[in-house]
Amino acid sequence: MGARLGSSGNDDDLTETHEINVTPFIDVVLVLLIIFMVAAPLATVDVPVDLPASTATPTPRPDKPLFLTIQADKTLSLGETTTTREALGAALDAATHGDKTQRVFLRADKTVDYGALTEVMNSLRAAGYLKIGLVGLEAAPAP
Repeated sequence: MGARLGSSGNDDDLTETHEINVTPFIDVVLVLLIIFMVAAPLATVDVPVDLPASTATPTPRPDKPLFLTIQADKTLSLGETTTTREALGAALDAATHGDKTQRVFLRADKTVDYGALTEVMNSLRAAGYLKIGLVGLEAAPAP
């Protein structure tokens, strides 16, 4: 409750004002705004994601696909022959007869880490093979 000092001539009479004091309300709103501004980015830091398997229809397989396989011990196999990462470009040129537009299907074991897979893809790109297909198991369609 507030009082107004008036100039009515009588200094002992204080008149009451019936206006709402909004200063505490503004203070509370500003504190809540700051709390939400700080807490909102923290709510989405580590989100666990369980990605679903693909149920897309598979594309038709070419007559003679060229498979590059990364095994669990990170050895590379081009078709049925084992090759090294340094000799990968020459082995691909021999297998494709120099046709760098041919698609290379890349298969990797589940235990191969993402970094090793990316290094092999970078080696393919450095050798000039830009059409890369990732091969995976087909999942059963959802009911």
